[in-house]
Amino acid sequence: MRLLMSKMRGAMQKYGMIKDGDKIAVGVSGGKDSVALLCALAELRRFYPASYSLYAFTLDPRFFGKPADYSPIKELCQRLRVPYHVECTDLWEIVFEIRKEKNPCSLCAKMRRGILHGLAKNAGCNKIALGHHLDDAAETFYMNLLNGGKIGCFSPVSYLSRRDLTMIRPMIFAREREIVNAVSRLGLPVVKSACPVDGETERRRVSELLSRLETDYDDLRAKTVGALQRSGIDGW
Repeated sequence: MRLLMSKMRGAMQKYGMIKDGDKIAVGVSGGKDSVALLCALAELRRFYPASYSLYAFTLDPRFFGKPADYSPIKELCQRLRVPYHVECTDLWEIVFEIRKEKNPCSLCAKMRRGILHGLAKNAGCNKIALGHHLDDAAETFYMNLLNGGKIGCFSPVSYLSRRDLTMIRPMIFAREREIVNAVSRLGLPVVKSACPVDGETERRRVSELLSRLETDYDDLRAKTVGALQRSGIDGW
């Protein structure tokens, strides 16, 4: 966790992610990335130069019409002294039953963002922290290139003028394996997603492609993020 917090602090300071008095909503899906993000931000409150407060939100898609059990996340938030709210939604029904989306991830992500933005505003938050890491950034770059013919990636910091919210991604310098290691060593709770397309996404296919390429081109993901930074694309 010390390694993860060190990399997070580097990103937070480089991109000015957190200011004194910020109220930060953390989107906690229950997966390893969001759980690690929440724990690290909670610990960093003790000594980060800027004072900030945290609020954790989980959106329950209610896959197959059944609510998920997020009690392990609730108990974690109680230990971390972070207010926690689970929002029950109709995402599964809308995306899979009503719309019958062939490629459901895009619509689901868009709807989740909208709900999370509303919850954050209602709680008085001015920022939302998301759990994207370095591997996610590299994969997003190649997804945009291979599928859309576009050079670009999500930004470390994004201001949403329509909502007056700022999105921050403190883990962009951390590798996925480092997050997995931190979650495992600390025994943090992870709630497995019941999504019917979990593990069969385009992101997974691109991740597998990059892993194959890295057998010949060492550390391609880190090199890609380094190139994003040197180019200044999308605020990097």
